[in-house]
Amino acid sequence: MAFIGNLLWFVLGGGIVAWLFWVLFGLVMAVTIIGIPFALAAFRIAGFAAFPFGRELIDGRLVGEPRIIGTGIANFLWIILAGLWLAIAHALLGISLCITIIGIPFGLAHFKLAQVSFAPLGKQPVSHELAAMARDRAAGAELDRRLLR
Repeated sequence: MAFIGNLLWFVLGGGIVAWLFWVLFGLVMAVTIIGIPFALAAFRIAGFAAFPFGRELIDGRLVGEPRIIGTGIANFLWIILAGLWLAIAHALLGISLCITIIGIPFGLAHFKLAQVSFAPLGKQPVSHELAAMARDRAAGAELDRRLLR
């Protein structure tokens, strides 16, 4: 079902436009040295924007990615400069698509993109199953830590 949703999204729901926008944004950011972390995040979002069904973005630490120093500050800058406006735009698109019954799946995809557009640094796109397993594993580790106090 995710394959069909992704195919319809890419062709009819704006996936190709969202993918192209994020790739171009990433290329512009990659030109500057300071923008390289933002460019990497934009390329990661581009892949997610093209095919969002069956996947979600989670904190990279949950899947073994190291936390890069300064990610919090970079996300704060992202929120101020671009994230808030991108999230609002995707949320408004999601609301407008959810008005029609046939547009609800595409609206939900825009809500996912609004969430990741707000603060994308440090996030990794993974399947729903892997995300659930990573969250369960992190919750189990937290529970063990609290019980051993």
